[in-house]
Amino acid sequence: METVGFYWIGLIFWLLIGSGLVLLIWGLWKKSWHSLLISGILLILPTLYFAGGESWVGKVIALFPLIPFTLAYYIKKRKINISNA
Repeated sequence: METVGFYWIGLIFWLLIGSGLVLLIWGLWKKSWHSLLISGILLILPTLYFAGGESWVGKVIALFPLIPFTLAYYIKKRKINISNA
């Protein structure tokens, strides 16, 4: 059987990273907590791959999805407080 020349797992991996970063930038620009939440969800799987490594750098990279989640929480809470005032 021939070897596969195209690796679907790699494509999915990089699409998740790319779309997560694009949504992170979009969410920061538009101050959209929905975009930031989806960005954090998309970045969880690729960062878990890096967390499986033995170096401390991979463990630090695994904390990266916390940034969009924290920003989404902060923006949503701020919009709720503004609308109640």
